Amino acid sequence: MKDFSGKTVIVTGGAQGIGRGIAEYLLERKCRVVVADIDIEAGLELVEILSTPEMMMFVHTDVSVEHDVANCVAETLRFTGRIDGLVNNAGIARPGNAPITELLLEDWEKTLSTNLTGSFLMVKHAAPHLMAQKGAVVNIASTRAIQSEANTEAYAASKGGLVALSHAMAISFSGRIRVNAILPGWIDVSDLKKKSAGKHVHLSRLDHEQHPAGRVGRAEDIAALTAFLLSDEAGFITGQQFIADGGMTRKMIYVE
Repeated sequence: MKDFSGKTVIVTGGAQGIGRGIAEYLLERKCRVVVADIDIEAGLELVEILSTPEMMMFVHTDVSVEHDVANCVAETLRFTGRIDGLVNNAGIARPGNAPITELLLEDWEKTLSTNLTGSFLMVKHAAPHLMAQKGAVVNIASTRAIQSEANTEAYAASKGGLVALSHAMAISFSGRIRVNAILPGWIDVSDLKKKSAGKHVHLSRLDHEQHPAGRVGRAEDIAALTAFLLSDEAGFITGQQFIADGGMTRKMIYVE
């Protein structure tokens, strides 16, 4: 894949987990990256680890707050003067909450405001600058948008909404901004957490073997797909959803 020299990409929720994996992958390909994250501790820690102030900047951002989003875009423009790509990865990564009869309205609204409204706000404020570069947006949804476990209504609704938002925006921005969604399955990000929260997770042979691909996903699996969708090589792809789950959504499961 060609490098991203001269390009600038914002990665929300980029201080930990999949977002951090995406940010590091892009940095390795000479992209300038703005990491927007609500977790100051994780963001400053990542800046220290990467130690590339000319290539990467951390902006404290709550994507559910419009003022924060506007500030993130403004800081990005001050940093490099352009926005070529946007990765909407920030989200509350807790699929389970409570039975719907016990689910608090505030918890429902917090999940949707972060996972769905946050992506809307980021595109709203970044769009003029993305259009100037004929840029691309990649929204990180989840396989929970198309399959569920019990008591995951808020998370599933937010991720399903993000998939629909992606193809709606792709049509609205036809010829100006490409928009696609990635639906990750089980991705092991235990080594991509801040020091105070990180712990290595032991994955069993069964964990890996239950996946038709033969293993649990890694952050670089999602990062590589994200980079491709941001690149010029994906210039004919927009409004699509890409499932990256090791084949699990295609697997028939029976109880013996």
